[in-house]
Amino acid sequence: MKALIRGLSYEYQLTTGTNARLVPWLMLHGFTGTQQTFSTNRKNMPHDTILTVDLVGHGGSFQSDISAERYQIQQQCLDLKLILEELKIPKVNLLGYSMGGRVALAFAEIYPEMVAQLVLESSSPGLKTEAERQQRRVSDENLAEKIIQNGVDSFVIEWESLPLFATQNNLNQATQKQIQEERLSQEAVGLAESLRQMGTGNQPSYWSELSRLNMPVYLLVGSLDNKFKKIAIEMNELIKNSELIEFQNAGHAIHIEKPQEFASILISISNQEDE
Repeated sequence: MKALIRGLSYEYQLTTGTNARLVPWLMLHGFTGTQQTFSTNRKNMPHDTILTVDLVGHGGSFQSDISAERYQIQQQCLDLKLILEELKIPKVNLLGYSMGGRVALAFAEIYPEMVAQLVLESSSPGLKTEAERQQRRVSDENLAEKIIQNGVDSFVIEWESLPLFATQNNLNQATQKQIQEERLSQEAVGLAESLRQMGTGNQPSYWSELSRLNMPVYLLVGSLDNKFKKIAIEMNELIKNSELIEFQNAGHAIHIEKPQEFASILISISNQEDE
């Protein structure tokens, strides 16, 4: 399905669950992903209404004629708000994975009245200092240039070799192929601008804003994802109403590596809102 938002055509999928009382889910994918990232969740969560969106520059939401500024995280949040309004969805349980988690956190900060519960999977509030952000901007720009010059295929080979995704080598071949095809389906310009504008170097830091969150927040991490586990522990100390949930023997992409356990947690969270 398509939604034309401020001149940009967004690809989205809305699956209506069997329990109309449950607050709908909005699920946001990570960098190089698409809404298909959460296809297993749809099967494992039949009672929940689930909305997934290809974020700007990704999948069916890539458009070559939009400005670079449109990729900024605040602009992405505004577009998500307008999509929800067009679909007449006043409030969601909001899940974001990795980059999508940074978008989800930004959305919850900017539009808290539209978020019933916030679930952050393997994500962060950004970088704390300007020096860190400047260093990351240089790194993101170098990677963006490499994607433009060498193409998506070359980038995906390099991306998949990162230690962050090492645990995905334990997945079955069919699942690994599906993930790779999702990554290869991207456009070089879309990925490059996403890095430049929505990367952790360019996005605002939300560390100082965490204490202002009033909705329930769930921080999901894999026990083998040491970097993001450390970040989640620190976030958990700063958020008033948060719960840290650790998945044993899982890495960065919990929803793929532990799909049944992951869905069970989301179902439990959804049912709490219904009580």
